[in-house]
Amino acid sequence: MTTLTLQGLSKRYGEVAALDGVDLTVAAGSRTAIVGPSGSGKSTLLRLVAGFEPPDRGRILLGDQLLADEHHFAPAHRRGIGVVAQDGALFPHLTVAENIGFGLGRSEPGRNGAILALAEMVDLDIRMLPRKPDQLSGGQQQRVALARALARKPRLMLLDEPFSALDAGLRERLREEVAAILRAAGTSTLLVTHDQSEALSLADTVAVLNAGRLEQTGTPEEVYERPRTHWVASFLGDADVLPGTARDGVAECELGRFAVASELQGAVELVVRPESVAIGHRSTRDADAQAVVVGRSFYGHDQLVELELASGLRLRSRRLGFPAWHQGDHVRVWIDGPVTALDPPAQGAGGTAR
Repeated sequence: MTTLTLQGLSKRYGEVAALDGVDLTVAAGSRTAIVGPSGSGKSTLLRLVAGFEPPDRGRILLGDQLLADEHHFAPAHRRGIGVVAQDGALFPHLTVAENIGFGLGRSEPGRNGAILALAEMVDLDIRMLPRKPDQLSGGQQQRVALARALARKPRLMLLDEPFSALDAGLRERLREEVAAILRAAGTSTLLVTHDQSEALSLADTVAVLNAGRLEQTGTPEEVYERPRTHWVASFLGDADVLPGTARDGVAECELGRFAVASELQGAVELVVRPESVAIGHRSTRDADAQAVVVGRSFYGHDQLVELELASGLRLRSRRLGFPAWHQGDHVRVWIDGPVTALDPPAQGAGGTAR
């Protein structure tokens, strides 16, 4: 069952194509993240779905209800969509309780009980209810904004960079809690973010947007481990490229042989994530390559080791924080994870996975 459907969605601002033919579906009860750099069209997409602006072309459907196309436009207040903005957008003159209850009718039976239940749902201390928003921390304000949005029992929740103003530790903790809250409420969610780790950790489906077009859509594992272009590979994390040659479903490079699509022939580029590059002093694997450690960055929980292969090619290995590797160490190197084969990019273009 599908909650949201976007078909050929396009929007221009003068000569700039903010969105160009975007197709996307959000399954009922699921969490979909739209991730991309600044200027990729993320905010425009959210505004069109929310009903703040009409599209130039394409259709937006919520279930089987047409929200917008070239001839029809349902206003935001009639869409049954909740929105949590980056800064919470709370009413500063209202108390926390009044903010949460804003979407409820003032004479609605059980209104006070509903406010208490919503506060409990988002794990907000009821002692905060009489306070004004400026008396709350950033994390507490976002909980209030989420409770206010949930009060109207929306069919779809839009999260617009909701954690970007929070410090790193709180941001990670709150997004995990928000994911659990939305999952328990059974609310379909569309998250817009520039934070790759946020998209990968929070969503069931990740849609990568670049210059108004969707580059790739899939599960977090699919888009990270099997990027379709060099651009997606580099945007979603660290990646190194190994030149290779493909023939009859096998690509061969300095670090071994790997299965690839059978139609891929000739020169290829193999994209490898640092966590897929294993290193050690001793190995029983005859095919392991020799390398020298030329650099290391230590992060406590893990380390990023820079290696130079016999050919002079450099690549990185992300390992646990121990044992410590040191510059000048001679090590063996092998691949212990996904490898993606891409066509070599044309001049000024990104390669495509095969």
